[in-house]
This record gives sequence, C-alpha cells and structure tokens, in this order.
Amino acid sequence: MEALEAIMTRRSTRKYKTDMPGKDVIGKVIEAGRYAPSGSNSQNTHFIVFTDKSILIQLAELVKSEFSKMEAGPDTYVSLRHSISASKTGDYVFHYNAPVFIVTANRKGYGNAMADSACALENMMIAANALDLGSCWINQLHWLDKNDNIRAFMKEYGLGADETITGGLILGYPETGFPDRKSLERKGNPVTWAEQRKTANE
Repeated sequence: MEALEAIMTRRSTRKYKTDMPGKDVIGKVIEAGRYAPSGSNSQNTHFIVFTDKSILIQLAELVKSEFSKMEAGPDTYVSLRHSISASKTGDYVFHYNAPVFIVTANRKGYGNAMADSACALENMMIAANALDLGSCWINQLHWLDKNDNIRAFMKEYGLGADETITGGLILGYPETGFPDRKSLERKGNPVTWAEQRKTANE
C-alpha cells in the first residue's frame, strides 16, 4: 500500500477477531513506531507489548475498578467521562478485547514525551493499516498514569519508575476481516496559508 493511501484510509477499529497476529507482523508494527521521529533523536519511547489474554483480562478488570472509584465533573474530558461512566454501569473493557495491546511510555519530566510517543503511535497505526490490521489509540492508562495500583501493575511488566505512561494502541484482525478504509470527511482541522502580505504600493 502506498504511503499516502495508508494514511488517508486509516480508521479506528473497535471490534476484533480473537486470532493473534503473527509475532513477525506485530514486530513490523512496533518497528514502525521505533522509527518515528523524536526530539533530538532521543529515542526514549518505551514499547510494552501485551499479547497474553489472561494478563489483558486482569488489566481490564483493574482499569474498570479504578475508573469506578472516580467521579466525572463538568470539565471532565468527554472520553474520560465515558470511561468513568461505563465502568460504573456495565461491562467495560477498555481495550475492546483486542488480542494485542502496545503501551507507550517515556521519561518523566521530558518535554517531548507526549510528542515523541504520539509520533510513534501514529506510525504504528499507519503500518497496521498497510498490513491489513485494525488498530485504535487507547488513552485510558495515560489518564490513570498517577494511579498507584495501575503503576504497580505496569511495573510488573516493565514500566520504569522514572517513566510516565503516554498512550497505547490496540491491534488485531478486524471482526469484518479487513480494516474499514472508507475515509471520513474532514470537517475540522482548518488550514491557514501564512503568505507574505502585499503592501499598499504593490
């Protein structure tokens, strides 16, 4: 798939088959993330890869439990408000039962932590689309980064004490077989061309 096509046809996937992609395919997606740009070429983004179903079930239950203890206020970000509400009212699996969950982390106090990780996550989503995999950005662990129980769990699986959780990505084969590649109309993201203004004498 040509690069621009992979970008323009990328869509988020939230329903997955239980089939596990091969480790070589998952590795290609991760390598795309590792080759993302980073501030001063620091290459600080840490990729923690979960493929064990039992561990993902434990993590989902822990996330649900921690969100259920929270209260949403009028200024709470919409997606975070949904996670809090869903954890209290019904079955809530923050990673949509995808077979692969890749968590990104970066150094605490590093000014480009979020930017570097965002570049890596975007690279991985584009690579996933090119490889006929579905993917979706997952932010719940980032929102719970300062939660002691979440951090303790993540430290068991490689999160450093000096690292902050910056995001995550679910990955797998879409329930429909192939990713939905119908591009959505862009109604936002305005573009302004900052061109030199003409003077009165021109």
